[in-house]
Formats: sequence, structure tokens, C-alpha cells
Amino acid sequence: MIEPIAFPAEPTDWLDFATARTDDRLAVVDGIVARLTDGTSRGSLELLQLWNDLQIALRTSRSEAEVLAEVHPDRVVREGAESRTAAAEAKDAELMTDARLGALFAAADATGLDADASRLLERIRRDFRRGGADRDAGTRERLRELAARETELGVAFARNIREGRREIRVAPDRLAGLPDDFLAGRALGDDGLVAISTDNLDVMAVMNYVRDREIRTELRAARSELAWPENDAILSELLTVRQQHAELLGYDSWADYETDDRMAGSAARVASFLAEVDEATRAAAHTEYDLLLARLRDEHPDAVEVTNADQHYLLARMHEERFAVDAQEVRRHLDFERVLGGLLSTTGRLFDIEYVPVDVPVWHRDVCSYDVVRAGERIGRIHLDLHPREGKFNHAACFPLAPGVRGRMLPEAALVCNFPRGLMEHREVQTFFHEFGHLVHDILGGDQEWAPFSGVATEWDFVEAPSQMLEEWVWDAEVLSSFATDDSGAPIPADLVERMREAEAFGRALLTRTQLGHARVSYHLHMDRPDDLAAATDHWYEVSTPVRTLPGTHSYASFGHLTGYGSCYYTYQWSLVIARDLLTGFAGLLDEASAARYRREILEPGGRRDAADLVEAFLGRPFTVDAYRQWMGSTAA
Repeated sequence: MIEPIAFPAEPTDWLDFATARTDDRLAVVDGIVARLTDGTSRGSLELLQLWNDLQIALRTSRSEAEVLAEVHPDRVVREGAESRTAAAEAKDAELMTDARLGALFAAADATGLDADASRLLERIRRDFRRGGADRDAGTRERLRELAARETELGVAFARNIREGRREIRVAPDRLAGLPDDFLAGRALGDDGLVAISTDNLDVMAVMNYVRDREIRTELRAARSELAWPENDAILSELLTVRQQHAELLGYDSWADYETDDRMAGSAARVASFLAEVDEATRAAAHTEYDLLLARLRDEHPDAVEVTNADQHYLLARMHEERFAVDAQEVRRHLDFERVLGGLLSTTGRLFDIEYVPVDVPVWHRDVCSYDVVRAGERIGRIHLDLHPREGKFNHAACFPLAPGVRGRMLPEAALVCNFPRGLMEHREVQTFFHEFGHLVHDILGGDQEWAPFSGVATEWDFVEAPSQMLEEWVWDAEVLSSFATDDSGAPIPADLVERMREAEAFGRALLTRTQLGHARVSYHLHMDRPDDLAAATDHWYEVSTPVRTLPGTHSYASFGHLTGYGSCYYTYQWSLVIARDLLTGFAGLLDEASAARYRREILEPGGRRDAADLVEAFLGRPFTVDAYRQWMGSTAA
């Protein structure tokens, strides 16, 4: 039987696990490189098998180190893991600039290889070209230097966000509107004030409920200043390093380099796509904005604009007043433990799998681990780290731990979130389903012969589609009634869920404009590399959404996607277009035949087929924007 990762049972062993384990695997990589380049004549299949061994060692070393750098409670372990993340990234860059390896695979003969092996050979050749293996020695060395510096800057950028927590201190009577359970257990300081942090849980609660506009504004400003000024110089250098890297490889921009192997294909296509999103949402968003401003003036007659400290509060009030949706009434039905059970039950039913709890050593007592079982056979393992703590990654993401390789290694991944232990917001439940969509994709796509095709290995601007699609299940009355119950056991009323759906449509265009602003900031900071990051960021939000960002703030410094997603935050809307179309392929959200076909055609292939081909196999046609445009219609008027 193939065994999952064995984490240390003793706290004192974690540093060695995070460091020496990675070092050993990188030594394995070096050994395989030595074999590949020792002059022995090998057939193409043998070359690919050795490369597969190399990728298994490299990917596991990088994945384990990255997760521990983000979640381990001991700062020393986190820092050790950070250093090994950088070492693994540097090793990857070293490999992809190795002219000997590039030439070896360029000369390999694809004759006799099956479809998957031929695809792998093609991808390896592409990756060596994108890595610069065919360039002269001086260029290759410079590319390695740039890649190493990019990794260092990215690690520092993420660390500053993770550890940049701030607080404001507030008189309790100025927090009127907050749910009672939010303040339960929070002690008053000697100054008689309550500490409210920039953690997501606090920010979400204050932005949704607190009636005092000054408090909302103060906390939003503090959140926007997270990791500033530390990340200002880091981001400026990162943008320069990436541009130099792209130019050395013959690309006009980092965006052109990043999109070269994605569905968009070029920076120009990203720009045109963002223009399409702009056109599709502009009219409805401005109608919604006028209604929000009018509502704000009910409380503040002299208000001249809606800011990003007002938007969620006003939407919540208008959802109550126009659609009779009380967010606190919804919360009464969304206890964390019941939501967790419902999520596991719903996805288990959809994908014909079971989650079996396992008692294994993990990095923190909050983590719950499960074997994923299908037809009585373990097919993977997941770890759920779902509550906030000091020093932990402070957003929500799925982190791979091990690629699934048939007969050799089980797919394994961690879900890292920051949810409350009690009642949840419906948006938090939506996030939970979204991130779990990545997790399921990683496991169900993990039965592969070749490690590079394992799990979420499709084009990067497709990877959000399965997770965004799974969000739809939290808007379905039948699904919610199975786990969204109050303390008496009564399920959330179906008519309330219907009103929630209607309310969710109001504000959708305006919230999409916010996403458009994020995408334009991501894209244009890389394309333009402005001297004044704050002014450029403010500009792209201003032309994207009528909702105003707070003046004098520096939200780009805490925009964590600028490292992982680079210039390509457009991915979220691109994937959403596909996600809305994928939903048209379901006869019903709980239809077993539709779910089985979706699992087979979209999730299980991993990276063995192009994303467009996956979608066409499921829908029976190429994807279109029709469902997205219909969904984007607003009930604002």
C-alpha cells in the first residue's frame, strides 16, 4: 500500500523535516541530472521516466517547504522552510536553463510514445524554451540570477503580509451593529477599548455590520496599509526583475511571458478581455452605485461618494431592506462544524468519494486530516487548517503537498483558511466551497502516470473555474437544507435562500468592477512599472469602479496575488466565464450522472488535456460567454 506523507510526531523534529528533507530531495534531483547527462544513450521513454523521478523529488520538496513556511506555528521552522522554498525554486530555474538537458530532450524522438508521453515531451521542450536553456551561457546565468531574486522578493513580500497584522482600538459602543457573538470573550483593555485587528474575520465583520462609518473607514485604511511601507521597495524591484527576465527570453513584457502558455496566449488578449468585462458590467454597476450612494445619504446626508469602507455595509443593508435578507438570520444557520460536515457530505455525494478521519501527526492541533476514499480504496489525503492564529497565512488557499503518481505516490494537499469557530457568514461558506473545489481537483486529478500532469495542472487561467463553479452549491436550497440548520435543527427556509439568491444578484456588477480593478492593477503594474505605485494603483481602481478607494492608502503592498498570480489576476474573471458555462452542463446540482461526467471529463484528467478540450468534452461544444453575460444581469433597477 502506498503511504501518505509521515509528518513528525515530535515538535523538535519539525525544523529538520522542513530543511534536511528538502535538502535530501534536491540532492536526488542532482543525482538524476548527473544520470541524464552522463552520455549514456537512452530511449525517449527512459528519458521521460527519469524526468518524472526528478519532478517528483523537486515538486514534493518545494510543496512541503512552501506549506510549512505559511502555516507552522514556530517562526524558526517557518523561516527554515522559507529558505528551502527559495532553494527549490532556484533549483527549478537552474534545471530549466541547463543547455545539456534542453538539448537532450530537444533531440528525443517521439516515435512510439503514447499520447500522454508525447504531450509530456512537448511540454518539457516548451518549458526549456521558456526557461532559456537554448540561450548563450551568459544569458542563462543571468536568467538564473533573476529567477533567484524573484523568489527572494516573493517570499519577503508574502512574509510581510503574513506578519504585518495591525490593530485599531475602539470604544465598544462604536461597534453597534456587530453580531453579539463577535464581541463575546473580547476583554476590554485598561483604556476601556476593544482591539479590532486587520485579520480577515475582523475586517469582514466590521465592513458588513458596523454602523459607525468612521470605524469602518479606520479599519479599512489599516487593512490597506498592511505590509506598507515594507513591501513598496520589494514590489518595485520585483516588477523590474520580472521585466528583465521576460526581455531576456524575447518577450515584450512579463504579461506576455506569463500568458504564453495559458488560454489567453498574450498580454494583448488579456487587455481585450478586461475591456469586455468592462463593457459587460459598466451600465449595471453605475445603476447599483447610484442606489448605494442614495442609501448612504440616508445615514450621512452630506456624503458625496461611496468608498470601499462603505460598499459591503450598504449592500448588506439593502439586501435587508429590498430583499428581506438579514445576514445575522442567515448566520444562525451556518455553524462551522455543521458547514464542515455539509461540505464533506455534499462533495462526497457529488464525486462519489468518502472522507475518513485519520489521527496523524500534523503541524498544529487545529488541523484535521482525512483519507479520501473511493470504492473502498484510499486515493489521497487532505489536511484542513481552517482557523486563524498568529503567524499563519491570513487568507484562504489550497496548497499541494505531493503530486499523485499512479502506483508510487498518493496526491496530498492542505486547505488553509481563516474561518470562525462558531457562526459563519454566508460569504465565508462560499469561500469554503471555492477553496475545497481546488482541493478536490488536486485529489481527483491525482491518478496520473506523469507527475507534471497531476492534480490542478491545467492552464493557470482555467484553474479557478472548477472552484468557482462549486460555489453555486451554496446558493441551492436543497443543498443548504442538508446542513444549514439552526440550534433547534430547523433547516434554513427555502424562501430565505431564494431571497438570498435575488439579493446576491444586486451588487454583483459593482463587485465585479472591484475585481476588474484588481485585475487591471495586477496587469498594468507589470506592463507599466510606474515610479509611483500608489498613484498608478489609485488610477486603475478609479477607472474600473465608481466605488472609491480610501485616499492615501497603499493596498498594493498587501495584494498577495501579485506574487503568485503576477500580472494575471484576470484569471478569476476568465475562469468565471467558463465556470458559468460549465454549470449549464448539469441537469441539476445534485444530478449524479452530470456530476460523474464532470468528474470524468474535467477533474480526473488533471493536465493531460488542454483546458478548452476538457470543457468541450463536458459540454459537447466550445465554451461561450453567454451564461456569464446572462448571470451578470442585475436586479438593481
